[in-house]
Parts: sequence; structure tokens; C-alpha cells
Amino acid sequence: MEKSIAELRETFKNGGTKSISWRKSQLKALLQLINQNEDSIFKALDQDLGKSPVESYRDEVGVLKKSVTYTLSCLEKWVAPKKAEVPLLFLPAKAEVMPQPLGVVLIFSSWNFPFTLALDPLIGAISAGNTVLLKPSDLAPACMSFLVETIPKYLDNKAIKVVAGGADIGVRLLQLKWDKIFFTGSPRVGRLVMAAAAKHLTPVTLELGGKCPAIVDTLFTTPSKAKVTAKRIVGGKWGPCTGQACIAIDYLLVEEKFASTMIELLKKTIKRFYGETIKSLKNISRIVNKHQFQRLVNLLKDPNVANSIVYGGSVDEEKLVIEPTILLDPPLHSEIMSEEIFGPLLPIITLKNIEESINFINSKSNPLVIYAFTEDETFKKRILSETSSGTVTFNDSMVQFLCDSLPFGGVGQSGFGRYHGKYSFDTFSHEKSILHRSFYPEIEPRYPPWTDFKLLFIKLAYEFDYFGLILLLLGFKRS
Repeated sequence: MEKSIAELRETFKNGGTKSISWRKSQLKALLQLINQNEDSIFKALDQDLGKSPVESYRDEVGVLKKSVTYTLSCLEKWVAPKKAEVPLLFLPAKAEVMPQPLGVVLIFSSWNFPFTLALDPLIGAISAGNTVLLKPSDLAPACMSFLVETIPKYLDNKAIKVVAGGADIGVRLLQLKWDKIFFTGSPRVGRLVMAAAAKHLTPVTLELGGKCPAIVDTLFTTPSKAKVTAKRIVGGKWGPCTGQACIAIDYLLVEEKFASTMIELLKKTIKRFYGETIKSLKNISRIVNKHQFQRLVNLLKDPNVANSIVYGGSVDEEKLVIEPTILLDPPLHSEIMSEEIFGPLLPIITLKNIEESINFINSKSNPLVIYAFTEDETFKKRILSETSSGTVTFNDSMVQFLCDSLPFGGVGQSGFGRYHGKYSFDTFSHEKSILHRSFYPEIEPRYPPWTDFKLLFIKLAYEFDYFGLILLLLGFKRS
């Protein structure tokens, strides 16, 4: 492992990854990898997570194709130095900001979207000109094996390497020095990554998670809007890896008088999308492994939680499938309401007034996303100004992840740092400030020191930039 990292560092030192031509060639090769291995990717995702081809293309293959294509179209613009303004005090001069690659980057990816969460950060690291070591999650073994075997056939193996293994390999990697660590996973492991990075003062991006709420305002005055709301909630909860997603809806906040209507609409939509019983379920992923399956089953074993189930609750241990499950007002102190669910269980919490949702959300850690279904502009402004989250999405769910012009990332306990599109390039770059000055004019003072006057003019020069010209005209030195 140390030999591989030494090769990555030597490759970066030699400057081969810094040229635009190399970056473009690797991005095109990555696109070719995806296009030529689509069926193999589908097969690996089905083997690890039971994802259907539709879900696999929507959440993995399509996302990556779009990301690579967008990056290729913008790369030359991103790499070019950007002009910066220069105070008149420093004229004649010019300033610019030049993006530079950080160096040797370590990327830890997660198992729930094993291709998107591995290759999307890789796109950013390559576009910025870094060398990379990618560590996929061993909890999706078929996908990990595919990446380990396939990436060296398409990408520059001296600059981009993939390593297989479990937690022990991760620990070994964290003991080494990196120029950047990008981690996607749980807050618990994120703390370990950050602690290890601190030893070498390595910058870190942590993409974590949290309990993402969905606020449902009084949209039920229009039946058509109510149906759209239910459809988008069901898609945002059970669509992405059966709720095993950091941006999946974790719980709903609804006014008491609308709860029964909301539940009936959700039930109908679930049956239409996924089937009526656990035996007839279709187009839905399974739980990743027995450990995660048992964790979710244990959430439902709490008697008070079990009593709150109003739909679903059936499980199939052999197939690792849990039926889409709706719970009405489970105890707020229960584990299902204190920990991120990361599965197909949806609690509905009722409130007397929907505006109480703001205080409810603020009583918990910062969510990665807040979803709010409302047309009340005043309420929207309150949500934006009075809550803290990585993202806010109004009247839909999940779609913000696909928007390359928006940064994706958390705040507080849901992580820090951001990526997607230009933000991925920035995450893996250092913006170097450059100031060019001329040797002339260099005017010596023609007058007595007049210290008090010089101090006055210097103060004015800093407060009102154009007074810098007066300093030059009077011949006062700036020291």
C-alpha cells in the first residue's frame, strides 16, 4: 500500500496530472468505462442491493454520465486563472486567483450508492488535477470488486488507484499522510476520519447525514396538489435504495387535521408504486445486510413504536426485505426518532400548527436536507431564515442532488464541505492568490517627513481607496 501511495505522489510531483489534456483524457475514459459496462454495473447493484435497472440508471449510471459530461464542457473555464481587483494604492499592478490541485487525495465511498458516491468525487478530483486513491465500501462487495478490476483497465494506473478491503484497510490508510481526504458515510466513522486527519493537518470533506424532515403544509385545499405531494414523498422516501440514503426523507411533520388524509394518500401511492404486500413488492431495493436488517427490525420491536404502525411492518429475513412502513406519532424519545433511520420506516409526527415544525427541527441536529411542501411564501422565508441545514428543497424531494449548479453538502452534524459540478472542482483545488507588481514608479519623498500628515493620508487611503493615488502623487512611501 505504501508503495502505491509513493507512486501516486511521484506522479503528482512530475506534473503529469496537471495538464488539461490529461484531465480530459481521464474523464473521457471514465465515461467510456460507464458506457461500456452498463450491464455489469446493473448486475453488481442487483447483487449487492437488489436495485432494479431503472433505479440503477436513475441513481447511479445516469448521474455519473451527466456529471462527467458537464465537467468536460466546463473544465477549461474552471482551470483558467480568474482576474481579481487591485486597490488603487498598489497600481500599477494586476491580481489573479489560480486554482491548483491539492496533491494526493484519499476518497472513502459508501455502500448505498456504490458507484455514484465513489466516482462522482473522483470526477472532481481528476478535473482538479490530483492523483487519487479510492477506497470503495466492502459492504457492497460486488460493486467494490467491479471498481477494483475495471478502473485500472481504463484510467491511468500511475495516478488513480483503487484498493479493496474492510475497516482494517481504512484504518491503515488513515495513518498515512494525504493532501485531502473525502469521506462519505456515518457521523461515527466521520469523527474517526477527522481525528486521524488532524494528526497531519489534512483538509477533510465529510458527507454525512442526519434526520431529514419533510414539512407538509396545508396543500390539501387542492386534491391534485395533495396527490403530487404524496407521490413525491413516497418517491423521496422509498425510491432511493429503499430509504437507505442520507438525503431520504426521515420523518414527516403534518398538522393533526391532515394526518389521516396524508396517510391514506401515502398508502395508495405505495401500493401503486411498489405493491400491496411484502410478497408482491416490486421495484424496491433490499436492506444491504443482516446487521442493518436487524437494526431496523429492532426499531420496530419497541412496544410503543410497534403500536404506532398504521401501515406495513412486515419483514422477510431471508430476502432482507422490509415492507414500506408508516408510523403515526411514535414516542419522540424512542430510538426511531432520535437516530437516523436509514431504511423504509416513515414516522409521521403531528402538530397543532405547522409552524411548530421550525422549533421541532431546531430541537434536533442540523439535517442534511429540509423538504417543505408549501406555497406560503412567508412560511418559506421563516424556514430559510430560522433553520440550519445543508439544503432546503421546496415542493419536491431528492431532485436537488441532480442539480450540478447547486453545491451538495451538510452543515454541523450533517457534515461539512461540498461538491457537485464546479463545487467538486473547488473542493479538490487550492485557490492560489497571485499579485504582480511593477518596479516603477518608485518615488522618494520630496517633502519633510510630516509624520502626522503621512499617517492621515495612509488612514484615508485604507478607508477610501482612491486616496492611494494621492499618496503616490505626494511621493509618500507606504512604509
